[in-house]
Amino acid sequence: MNADQPTMNKPKIFHELHHRDEPLVLPNAWDFGSAAALVAEGFPAIGTTSLGVAVAAGLPDGTGVTRDETLAVATRLARLAVPVTVDIEGGFSENPGEVADYVARLAELGIAGVNLEDGRSESTLAEPGHQAELIGAIKARTPELFVNARVDTYWLKLQHDSTLARVGRYTDAGADGIFVPGMTDPVEITGLVAATALPVNILYAANGPSIAALAELGVRRISTGSLLYRTALAAVVDAARAVCDDGPFTIEVPTYREVQAITASDA
Repeated sequence: MNADQPTMNKPKIFHELHHRDEPLVLPNAWDFGSAAALVAEGFPAIGTTSLGVAVAAGLPDGTGVTRDETLAVATRLARLAVPVTVDIEGGFSENPGEVADYVARLAELGIAGVNLEDGRSESTLAEPGHQAELIGAIKARTPELFVNARVDTYWLKLQHDSTLARVGRYTDAGADGIFVPGMTDPVEITGLVAATALPVNILYAANGPSIAALAELGVRRISTGSLLYRTALAAVVDAARAVCDDGPFTIEVPTYREVQAITASDA
């Protein structure tokens, strides 16, 4: 960036992307290459997928062991020309101060938001009051950062009747958005949207409502979650099989020079 140009306020831009006429379709990357390719395709913001970050490092997802790997990926993605939001699982600590410190490091890098889930290892849910403390600590330390409060009642198939109560607690704690992955029923999504003034984030599902239908329901953000990473793994295997079988490639593959060019710019 030219020294005479103003610094881009990525958190502000990211907030604004949740309040447009059309919902934000947020693709989730797992490394610089995947994120830069998505930016080059024209996506206005990028998220990370904790599954992709974890498995790429040979670690399990959702167990709080990818603190360093997540920070490393965030450090690389911060140079992108669009806002980036980072999936930090449950915050990598149960101590509000430690979670706030970690998020502050992300904010210092230029990260625009975080996704904080109330699901815990072994398919359990955090106590909502404690989760609200984590959200409050983050917002007190980095008020400009977009905190997407993920409610895992549907994802873990636990205590669906507590979903809206959790939404209320996290809203009061200062969250900027609400994310309920696994919710696909249009009637339930409508109820969720009506229950909060915050922008609602839904995980895209092939068997769920279309993007247009979700927009009609009032959803403001649609995430791909781990879908792109899992699709990439399938493409790797398909390509290897095609080589072995001397068969055709079913997708258009970028050239070596095109991929190399990704690292030559800030995408």
